[in-house]
Amino acid sequence: MIIVVMSRFLAFFEQLYGKKYKRPIFVHFYLFKKTLSTTEKKILQNKFSFYKKLKSKEKRQFEHRVATFINSNEFVGRENLVVTTEMKVLIAATSVMLSFGFRNYRIDLINKIIIYPSTFYSQSNQEYHKGELNPQLNALVLSWEHFLEGYDIENDNLNLGVHEFTHAIHLNSLKNRHISSMLFIEAYGELTDLLSEEKELRAKLIASKYFRAYAFTNQFEFLAVIVETFIETPKGFREQFPGIYKKTKEMLNFNSGSY
Repeated sequence: MIIVVMSRFLAFFEQLYGKKYKRPIFVHFYLFKKTLSTTEKKILQNKFSFYKKLKSKEKRQFEHRVATFINSNEFVGRENLVVTTEMKVLIAATSVMLSFGFRNYRIDLINKIIIYPSTFYSQSNQEYHKGELNPQLNALVLSWEHFLEGYDIENDNLNLGVHEFTHAIHLNSLKNRHISSMLFIEAYGELTDLLSEEKELRAKLIASKYFRAYAFTNQFEFLAVIVETFIETPKGFREQFPGIYKKTKEMLNFNSGSY
């Protein structure tokens, strides 16, 4: 009984702390860190620029989370695609990058990653997709060709993996009461309020064409596109739209690398 009361008190206290400081009391704490193989670490070092910018301690935390993601998700290849270690590491790293500022970083909504060689036919709307979130299957579905394209050019604000994982994190946050989910949803709400209230900012946003037109499809796509932009061109984002940048940074609790 005492433990239950104390845990509720701590949760309440952290909510107050989060509302004031826009972050959890702590993010990283692991009794036993999982490790990656030498091959997996080389993939991160050679092919994932975010990881290369981290400090040594942060790299170990990142590796633990990548290993946890790989161990807790099923990876399925479609159309005779053979799932490789590189696929697992880079897809896991994308999820971990976006949630690196979260204490509750696991995406409960998904437990399966389905990978196609290229675009695939989706039964959800009878159209060809490059990626999609399928909550009914607890799956994130990706075209490997287009996933790689997202990292081939790292400053074009187009990244399929970031886009689809943002959808997953968004929906997952709506369904959870963790401190990280609460802060994500609150910051997102403040961002939508900001854009609703400030007509000049909204007009500037559209006129600038800094965010591609797809961002204005709906609020879900807008969020996914601004996170893509935040990850790929943070300096330009911060210079052009500092208020939107600040709220995006708060959503992700980003304090690593060049952000």
